[in-house]
Amino acid sequence: MKNLLLFTAVLLFAFTTAQSQEFRLGAKIGLNVASLGGDSGYYGGGISGVSSFGSRRSFHIGGLAEIPLMGKFALQPEILYSSEGSDWSFGTGDTALKLDYIRVPVLAKYYILEGLSAEAGPVFGVLVSVNEDKYVKKDNYKSFDAAFGIGASYRLNMGVFFSLRYNKGLLNVNEEYIDDGVTYSNKNQSNVFQVSAGYTF
Repeated sequence: MKNLLLFTAVLLFAFTTAQSQEFRLGAKIGLNVASLGGDSGYYGGGISGVSSFGSRRSFHIGGLAEIPLMGKFALQPEILYSSEGSDWSFGTGDTALKLDYIRVPVLAKYYILEGLSAEAGPVFGVLVSVNEDKYVKKDNYKSFDAAFGIGASYRLNMGVFFSLRYNKGLLNVNEEYIDDGVTYSNKNQSNVFQVSAGYTF
């Protein structure tokens, strides 16, 4: 009986503490500065040389929820459309490798002071689009990706917020494949720096 009373008291305390913060829904949009880390590309067979990857500027957009936990902690799941990839230089030619994902970050937040929070957690992704051409095929890239995100947000009293985040790719985005007798087995990760603005209510 005493254990049951103690358990009930702990639950009531946790619930009361959680209610001191607000459950919020919101939307966000922002700039991506994306690049592929890891190997550069080597090409043989009908073409030869080494490609290099640079930063690609694009966007992300989506929605989020903020779920209060105990004390200054909260959980922030999101669902975003995130356009990533890299600028791609090969010889004298430049193009953009576009890898577009549906991303699901699940971030733990800690409020350092009112309005200002630090956030970190896993960022899952499903590949939905690739700008295919003669040398780039969607089948050459893995359908699932995972990264680790870390950043900070500041929310104004009116509900507008601004955030900075860096997503470090944890998995290789490439699939090994053979084309014209040449094996392509590069190991690249999708890394993205994000600047966002949004609104929660």
